[in-house]
Amino acid sequence: MLEHRRANLALIALSVSTFTYITTEVLPVGLLTLMADDLHRSRSQVGLLMTGYAVVVVLMSLPLARVTRRIPRRLLLGVTLGVFSAATLVSALAPGYEVLLAARLVVGLSQALFWSIVASTATSLFPPSRRGRTVARMSLGAALAPVLGVPLGTWIGQQAGWRVAFLVMALVGVATCAMVVAFLPKVAPEADSASRGATPSLRRYVILMLCTAIGVTGAMTAQTYVTPYLLDVTGFAASSLGPVLLLTGSAGFLGAAVVGRFLDGYPWFALLVPWILIAASLTLLYSLGTLKFVAVAALAFIGFGYSAMAAAVQNRILLVAPGSTDIGSAGGSSAFNVGIATGSFLGGAIIDHAGVRAVALAGAIITAAAVLLLLAEPRLARDRSQRDHAEPDRLQRDHAEPDRLQRDHTEPDGPQPNDPQLGRAEPGRAEPGRPQPDGPQRDRPSPTAPSPTARSATAPSPTAPSPTAPSPTAHSPMARGATAQSPDDRRPRVERRPDLRRASPRRPCGRR
Repeated sequence: MLEHRRANLALIALSVSTFTYITTEVLPVGLLTLMADDLHRSRSQVGLLMTGYAVVVVLMSLPLARVTRRIPRRLLLGVTLGVFSAATLVSALAPGYEVLLAARLVVGLSQALFWSIVASTATSLFPPSRRGRTVARMSLGAALAPVLGVPLGTWIGQQAGWRVAFLVMALVGVATCAMVVAFLPKVAPEADSASRGATPSLRRYVILMLCTAIGVTGAMTAQTYVTPYLLDVTGFAASSLGPVLLLTGSAGFLGAAVVGRFLDGYPWFALLVPWILIAASLTLLYSLGTLKFVAVAALAFIGFGYSAMAAAVQNRILLVAPGSTDIGSAGGSSAFNVGIATGSFLGGAIIDHAGVRAVALAGAIITAAAVLLLLAEPRLARDRSQRDHAEPDRLQRDHAEPDRLQRDHTEPDGPQPNDPQLGRAEPGRAEPGRPQPDGPQRDRPSPTAPSPTARSATAPSPTAPSPTAPSPTAHSPMARGATAQSPDDRRPRVERRPDLRRASPRRPCGRR
């Protein structure tokens, strides 16, 4: 990790760079009329400066992240901000609409790469335990742009011309580039823990991208047309719009500051709660939007939730990205811009057919769909994980089953060869479950049996059975083997170790 003071300065530089990019991206909205009159173009043509910008970000984020993944972060961010400053300067000096459009597309190209690497670069400056708070602090610049950057840029454009506003942003870009190069370390992109997801999961990442695209679509369906909504539905005067929008932007800055307290400990809930807040606020705006205080409160909650959601999404990407976090962040940037473009288009179509009030209802429904998908994410990811863990267990059981069956088939009943109780039948009692042959049995010499002389000297009397020789009614397995086998004895048997005891001669039953 860097020395604490230098790391904080580098984080401030990155936060200022997010402020610069967001302000420059949205600035044409406030200067739309001035730019259209000066360039002798229609408002829709000037609107393409933002549409084309978003399309470039969507299409080029992933390819640029892949191509530049091995370039050191300080060099890459320095070049990116340098390209931004140069293209913004060209925008300010553009002699015509075509040059301005080309310059804006180049700015969008640099932003596509910037958002792919800025979050992982910021988190690499601090320990992993502070990842969430670092992302939230970096996001403060982006949250401050609608509050301070866009209104200030619009005011400069109205006072001195739109070209001066773009020139100021180019100078801010140069200063930011110098700060980044001065404070960022020379670290290779694969040399820190932030270059890979902490708990990578492809399924969770895909669900996160879908939730982001759907949720941003819902939010932007209404947010893009908040000005006509406040004028036509709520009944605000045009002079009151500035303070209302300033309050909404301030709530967004507060949301980015508050969510940082929960990103490290509760990353999933820190993402779920903002989406629920946005959906509920849009529903409230549709139901009671004619009441001014309700409309202002709903818009403030939407701004709070949107900024908190943006920081939570970026933090979640750094956790579940299945590969490089740069590529994961590029996917997140694309998802955001898909939602912005789709929401703006959908909101315009709804206004044409159902009126401006309907955009709040449509936005609430679409955002609720993102909430439902996010609620299902733990179950979907857990089901896949359980199947992955259960597959080796099932294969192990399948392999163990034939061994168990073979062991059950070959294991003999009764005492085993190594059983110490083998052959210790009580004298005078037959073995249970065995047929008793009639007549005397033939002796079979044992390897340990004594000689006939010794045997005759130590032979027990007929009335006192010896513990080393079975009684006349006890039959050893070797003695039974000399007689004709019964049907039960003809069954295949597992070979047993022979009984080493010597069987005594049998006498006819009932005789002495």
